[in-house]
Amino acid sequence: MSLDRLPQGALRVRLSGAWGLGEGVPPVEPVRRELSAEPPPCRVEFDLRELSGWDSGVLSFLVRVDELAVERGVATDRAGLPEGLRRLIELATAVPETKDARSGAGRPPLLVRIGEAASRASRDGLEMVSFIGEITASIGRMLRGRARFRIVDLTSFLQDCGALALPIVTLISFLVGLILAFVGAVQLEQFGAQIYVADLVGIAMAREMGAMMAAIIMAGRTGAAFAAQLGTMRVNQEIDALQTMGLPPMDFLVLPRVLALCAMMPLLTLYADFVGILGGGIVAAVMLDLSPQVYYDQTIAGITLDDFASGLIKSAVFGALIAFSGCLRGMQCGNSASAVGEAATSAVVTGIVMIIVADAIFTVVFNIIGF
Repeated sequence: MSLDRLPQGALRVRLSGAWGLGEGVPPVEPVRRELSAEPPPCRVEFDLRELSGWDSGVLSFLVRVDELAVERGVATDRAGLPEGLRRLIELATAVPETKDARSGAGRPPLLVRIGEAASRASRDGLEMVSFIGEITASIGRMLRGRARFRIVDLTSFLQDCGALALPIVTLISFLVGLILAFVGAVQLEQFGAQIYVADLVGIAMAREMGAMMAAIIMAGRTGAAFAAQLGTMRVNQEIDALQTMGLPPMDFLVLPRVLALCAMMPLLTLYADFVGILGGGIVAAVMLDLSPQVYYDQTIAGITLDDFASGLIKSAVFGALIAFSGCLRGMQCGNSASAVGEAATSAVVTGIVMIIVADAIFTVVFNIIGF
C-alpha cells in the first residue's frame, strides 16, 4: 500500500500485490494520519491496477478506509475499484450501523439474565410435567391393551439394556468393590476388626453402591443413546412421519424404552451387588488373609433381605428416571446435527442429577421408616 497526495488535493490509495487474510492486511493507520493532516484531502481515490489477487481482506480494508473518510467529511471516489469490489462495498455500506449497536452486544444486565433463567426453568418444568402426563397415559393404554408398539422393539431394548450392558457393569462394580474393601481394610486393620470388611462391602453394595453405580453407568450409556436415537429421528422428521401415519410416538418410541430399562435395572443392580462383593472378597483374601469361607459367612451374617430390597427399589426408580430423561431430551431435540449432541449431553446430566436427588430422598425416607 502506498499513499500519494495529488496536485488537486486528492489522496490516492494505491494497492498492489496479493491481498488476502492469509498474507496479512496492512493497517489503516497511515490513511488515518493523512486524513487528519492539515489541510485535509478533498477526496480519496483508489488505484488497484497492480492488484494481483484479493479476498475479503481487501474488502475489509476498503470499507474501513471508507468509514474513516465519512467520519472526517471526505468524499471517496470508487471509480478506480474493480466492478466486483465496488458492488461488495455498496452492499456492505447499504444499511448504516445502528447507533450503540456494538455497545449493546455485551452481557445483558443481571435482572435480565435472572428473568431469562426463570423463564427457561418455567418452560422446562411445564414440558417435563407434560411429558410425565403423556408417559402415564401411554402406560394406561398399555394396561388396557391399547398401546401401539412392536414387541420386537421391546425385546431389542431389553437386550441392549441388559445383556449388552453386562461388561461395563461388571468392570465398574468389581472395581468399586475393590476400592470399598481396600479403604475399609486400611482403617479396620488398625483395630483388629478386619473381618468386618465383609459387612462393609456387602451392606454398601446392597443398599447404595450397586444401584447407584449401575444407574450412573446406564445414564451415560443407555440414557444418552435414547436421546441420540430420538433426536436423530426428530432431525430426520421420522417422528413427524409417525404422527402423520396415526402412530403415537409416546407409545411407539418412548414406552418400549421405559419398560425395558425399568425391567432390566433391578437385575443389573443385583448382578452389580454380587460382583462388587466378589471384588471385596479378593481384597480380603490378598490383604487380610481372610479365607473365602470366612468372608462368605460374615457377608451372609451381615446382609439382610431388607438391604437387597432397598437397593432393588431404588434401582427400579433409577431406571424410570434414566429412561425419562433420555426420552425427554430426545423428543425435545432441535432440527440440527449439533442439537443431537446437546440432547445426549443434557440427557446424561439430567439423569445423573435425578439419580442423586432420588437417592438422597430414598435415604431419608428409609431412615425415617426404619427400612
